[in-house]
Amino acid sequence: MKGLKLFRGKKRKSLWLGLAAALLVQGIDAPAAQPDDPQESDYDMVIRQDPNTDMDSALPPDVVVNQPEWVPKSDQFPVAAPAKHLQWLVNAGITPQLAYTAESAANLVGGVKQGSAYSAQLLMGFDFDMDRLFGMTGSIIHFYITQRHGKNLAETSIGNNTSVQEIYGTQNTHLAEFTINQKFFNNRLELVAGRMAGNAGAFFSSSFYCNFQSNSVCGNPTMIFKDSNFTHWAASEWGGYFKVWFTDKIWFEGGAFESNPQRELITDHGFGWGTKHATGAMAPFELAYQTNFSNDYLPRSYRIGGWYDGGDYKDPVLDAYGRYAVLSGEPYATLNGRGGIFFRFDQMVWRPDPQSQRGLTIFGVAMKNISGRVAENHFFDLGFLWAGTFKGRDKDILGFMISDQRMSGLTLDNIRAARVSAGGSPHLPRDEFMMELTYGAQVTPAFRVSPNIQYILHPDQIAEPFRTKNIPNVFIVGLKFSLDMMTHFNIARNPTT
Repeated sequence: MKGLKLFRGKKRKSLWLGLAAALLVQGIDAPAAQPDDPQESDYDMVIRQDPNTDMDSALPPDVVVNQPEWVPKSDQFPVAAPAKHLQWLVNAGITPQLAYTAESAANLVGGVKQGSAYSAQLLMGFDFDMDRLFGMTGSIIHFYITQRHGKNLAETSIGNNTSVQEIYGTQNTHLAEFTINQKFFNNRLELVAGRMAGNAGAFFSSSFYCNFQSNSVCGNPTMIFKDSNFTHWAASEWGGYFKVWFTDKIWFEGGAFESNPQRELITDHGFGWGTKHATGAMAPFELAYQTNFSNDYLPRSYRIGGWYDGGDYKDPVLDAYGRYAVLSGEPYATLNGRGGIFFRFDQMVWRPDPQSQRGLTIFGVAMKNISGRVAENHFFDLGFLWAGTFKGRDKDILGFMISDQRMSGLTLDNIRAARVSAGGSPHLPRDEFMMELTYGAQVTPAFRVSPNIQYILHPDQIAEPFRTKNIPNVFIVGLKFSLDMMTHFNIARNPTT
């Protein structure tokens, strides 16, 4: 009840004035802290588009909350003299979030034309520890707002429909998440409900994926967005999920999310909570075997699962009269119901020092459509991450990934019909391969820079169906950087006093 008394003992006005004053004072003279790792738990050190660090923690229920992860949290380092004005707020149970992530990209070769683009996100919000505030054990409320801005190189210059800047999407000020998270039975059961994006939970997510800039894998394998109404961050909708641990290494989760195509439009800001345009529900599920450094010398994760989308969607090729919609000018026919299955893994295969968490991990994804008339038949992804690349650079990460998106015959028929009508060749590549080589450098505890190069072999022409020739293969240079202000201001999260 100490936190409750502290919270009640201050007037609401002084609470917010204190917060503002702390930000100003700390911005002037505060030393930087060690990284908190808000982008993704484990290896990822980038400022995440969803700051809920519990998203994919893989912590078994009986392991302490501050158990070390792939990359240490800020509260696992000595923290020097945090600002009293803001730290007392965190101690009381209210943790502010303030982070900026930006991604630039330029296609030097290939695409529809050469160009460059910059896209970014400012994230603001609070985590409310309801135990500290009101004595509600195991309860946390997350409230996040994003402001996204910038352009999408895939749209302006490349011509394909998978971005090389994963931070792009919902380019407005948006309510990204407003959820309550409740844990029961010594943390063995977790329930989450409220306004959230479909990928706000651990579904189709991994702490490894967003070390990369390509949207083919970060923040989720892109097929799930092409073959369902699953929404990306920060397009919030009604939803909920549960997660239950059978042992300290085996857990299952399932959920249901609103299927509403309006949620990802730029005209939607996330504050309209009605369900007027909802057409059904999206239900993902996953069974996982997952370890960490506390119970495995070489941590690993193996997951199987699937999804069923009961919402409406557009036929990839035909209108309501059975004609090619791209030629008839009529809307694509509305269908309902589709689903798929997946397998995902990550496995550390080499660890030079048992006293550190440096090492090499490989990861992979396989997804397959099993019902419905969809845009893609399957998706594969394979990659590696090398954490602690050089002596003295324990937090740097070298990574490579390659993905294969297999277009469905229906998608190819749609493009082929348009191309032939324009006098082009009917021969189309069926697979789009996207590759990325990245190096994430931890410049300061709060600031991370990730230069990268990307290559797209056989860019899809879904957005350019009337082109008479294939889009040339694309070579891209990119730069991703992130800044976490709470770490910069030296504020300790998860305080123990």
